[in-house]
Amino acid sequence: MKIKTTRFGELEVDKKDIIEFTEGLLGFENQKKFFIVDPGDQTLILWLQSIDDAGVAFPMIEPKIFQPNYMIKLLPVELNSLALENLQSASVYTVLTIPQNVTEMSANLKAPIIINNKTKLARQIVLQDSKLEVRFKMYADLKKYIVNYSTTSADDSKRTNVSANTQEKNGPTVVQPSVLAPSKKDPSPEAN
Repeated sequence: MKIKTTRFGELEVDKKDIIEFTEGLLGFENQKKFFIVDPGDQTLILWLQSIDDAGVAFPMIEPKIFQPNYMIKLLPVELNSLALENLQSASVYTVLTIPQNVTEMSANLKAPIIINNKTKLARQIVLQDSKLEVRFKMYADLKKYIVNYSTTSADDSKRTNVSANTQEKNGPTVVQPSVLAPSKKDPSPEAN
């Protein structure tokens, strides 16, 4: 299906890539269907694009990139709402706030987005851990990771499973969360 977006133009989206938030997102409860867009740049920032509103897209990132020790613990009822037994088959993302001064960028560690990679059910869950920040300043950590990542692997397609040539020719790419899930070498998804 073709989806028109304000930020990325018209994109071809496979139905299997559509993620459903039965409760919507915080402050956007009416937005239920989304897909993930990888703009193909070196920032490692992905976009959660609404299907219903071309102008609604949220920047997000895997928290393990800038906070390797980030851990979430979900209550059984939260796991059940996502049709999950544990976080092994889930992807975890944090929503970013990117102000005019990009060095003030922050991530919402308190309310991550959890996506069941098999069913594509998703929720933004407010965690009970009082130590987690809603506006965690992470620009310096992300910049350090990107610099290290660029020197060890200049080819971002290894992370997204999309060839660099495809990204250059076609621009943004729609990706599945499971493609971006941690590899076997990474810590378990619970460490996200």
